[in-house]
Amino acid sequence: MSAGKVIVYGGRGALGSVVVKHFKANNFWVGTIDLVKNEDADSSVVVAKEDNWATQTTTVIEGLKACLGDEKVDAIINVAGGWAGGNAASKDFQKSCETMWSQSVWSSTITAQAAALFLKEGGLVSLTGAEPALAGTAGMIGYGLAKAAVHQLTQSLGQENSGMPKGATAVAILPITLDTPMNRKWMSGADFSKWTTLEFVAELFHKWISGQEERPTSGSLVKLITKDNKTDVVKV
Repeated sequence: MSAGKVIVYGGRGALGSVVVKHFKANNFWVGTIDLVKNEDADSSVVVAKEDNWATQTTTVIEGLKACLGDEKVDAIINVAGGWAGGNAASKDFQKSCETMWSQSVWSSTITAQAAALFLKEGGLVSLTGAEPALAGTAGMIGYGLAKAAVHQLTQSLGQENSGMPKGATAVAILPITLDTPMNRKWMSGADFSKWTTLEFVAELFHKWISGQEERPTSGSLVKLITKDNKTDVVKV
């Protein structure tokens, strides 16, 4: 018998793969949503990158219906997304904005709808924002624009009449820099002691799922601030 059921949106990315492994190691049934299948998961819904917003939504909702049936899940965790730089004068400005919007905002709204349909009462839905998007992001406008929208969505989901199941908690994590292989490759000279480990994030999700008293209030934006290899969870 499993300890619970979780869905990880972005379950084949750097963070998503660690989250999947963590919950599998703790006897959870784990489903994933991504552009490719995660072999470690119990079930995977695969979306096509070239599909539009509405089609991706249909793929995910129908895929979850097929793998869950009438069952509900304890949490839906969205760790999908990406990064692109650029300001208003950049040649590919519109393209970078469109990419960031599709990666972060599409997946977050699909996660919200999936939570309305498949999350247990008292369950957890977690989205991924970004600490820099609490202010202007002149050198990465598309990224900041999309992450700020995720923040707004989280706050809306935390209000009454948002469509979330009774007693559910909606929260967004706002990391500064995650300690991923790609970040280490492109920022090899950075101070890694200020980067948040993927294992810390996975353990934080587990703590929030395991006990409601550990969770922030619904609608919260939570910064992950790491210094000297120690991470503090700070509500905005």
